[in-house]
This record gives sequence, C-alpha cells and structure tokens, in this order.
Amino acid sequence: VQLQASGGGLVQTGGSLRLSCAYSGSILSIKIMAWYRQTPGKQRELVATIPTFGSTGYADSVKGRFTISRDDTKNTVYLQMNNLKPEDTAVYYCNAVLWTAQANWGQGTLVTVSS
Repeated sequence: VQLQASGGGLVQTGGSLRLSCAYSGSILSIKIMAWYRQTPGKQRELVATIPTFGSTGYADSVKGRFTISRDDTKNTVYLQMNNLKPEDTAVYYCNAVLWTAQANWGQGTLVTVSS
C-alpha cells in the first residue's frame, strides 16, 4: 500500500486545516488507517485511527477538535482539524496497518499553527 499525504500549511490559532492521505495498492489488505504527528526531539504520537471495521479513535489532546474520515470512492483518508492550537504544530504522517500487521507510512506534511 502506498500513501501520499497532503494539506499541511500555516494557520493561525483557532483556524482549520484538512489533511488528505491518498492510498493505492492492495487496498483490501488495509485493517486500520491512522494519522500520527511528530515534533523535533519527540516520539511520533498517534492522533486518530479509523479501522476498516469498527469505530474511530482519537488522542485525548485532539478529541472534539479533529475528525478522521475515509472515502473509499476516492481512496482517501482525511483529518479535519478545527480550533487548532500552537501545540498542534508538527509533521503529520499517514499510516496504514495491514491485516498482515505490516505498517506502511506516507511522507509527512507539515502543519504550523501560529499564536
């Protein structure tokens, strides 16, 4: 599975951005898709998950502000980010975990929230 993330940019505090992750390849092999983020010197942090079967999940820090969704007609996973805060500044990565447990990563997209 190949992943291509896009949609990052610079936004002011309180603003919104929508990240997109286009996926291709063996799509039926995908068990869970997720968004992670990482800032310099810190470990990559799980932000949101959307399983092929089941409910979405969110980190406590983004609950109520971020929404993950998936459109299989467009082979794209989205992360709608509202009420952004400076602490949301990070490189965001798209991830797909396959039924074989293999993890695939897309390239990151930078989100910068100015105060």
